[in-house]
Amino acid sequence: MSKVKKESFFWTSYSDLMTSLFFVMLVLFVLTIVMLHKRMVQLEIAENLAQEQIDKIAENLAQEQIDKIAENLAQEQIDKIEEIEQATKDIDPNYFIYNDEYKKHILNINVNFPSGVSDMNSIDTTTQEKLIEAGRVIQGLIEEKTTKYGIQYLLIIEGQASRDNYARNYELSYARALNLSHFWKENGLDFGSNCELLISGIGTGGVMREKEELKNQRFLIHIIPKPGIIEASKNK
Repeated sequence: MSKVKKESFFWTSYSDLMTSLFFVMLVLFVLTIVMLHKRMVQLEIAENLAQEQIDKIAENLAQEQIDKIAENLAQEQIDKIEEIEQATKDIDPNYFIYNDEYKKHILNINVNFPSGVSDMNSIDTTTQEKLIEAGRVIQGLIEEKTTKYGIQYLLIIEGQASRDNYARNYELSYARALNLSHFWKENGLDFGSNCELLISGIGTGGVMREKEELKNQRFLIHIIPKPGIIEASKNK
């Protein structure tokens, strides 16, 4: 019996030992899993933070590049506008005077229609010849600049009238501008497909008027690059 008791005690102790070892291994396994999971979470968080920083840096660099490109393009456009405007201002001063305050070209020719008259035949022959030459100057300018810059122009003939007792000064000013365009056409002047000719009459209105009313029986000439010229000219 003594031997049996000893063997029973051994196996009981052995079983307790194995149970304890199993419990220890289980605890270690669980701790390992928990620590691995925690480490994976930390790595994932670190990776996300690193990716956010990379994305932020890339975004900032991209925005800086975009801003730089936009700034350069804007400056190029400004330079191009100034160059084109200056080219228009350089029109022959023998026939045109540029008023910088009002941004308009004025014919440097004394037309001086009689009051209430719009017929070009009421103008003396010398003045008519000067008007023809002025039209040729405009034609040459437009041909040269459209070829150089690849742009289009608006050519506006703006008729004026003096403040007097004539009742139809607005119609009169328009008729004067219209008759000038007909006069140029009759004398072989064609401003081409790159120029849109507009006729207008402001009557006794407008901000750019002479103090001596009789001098307002005249024309104003606007030579304006059309909208969209920058994109068109940059492709040349």
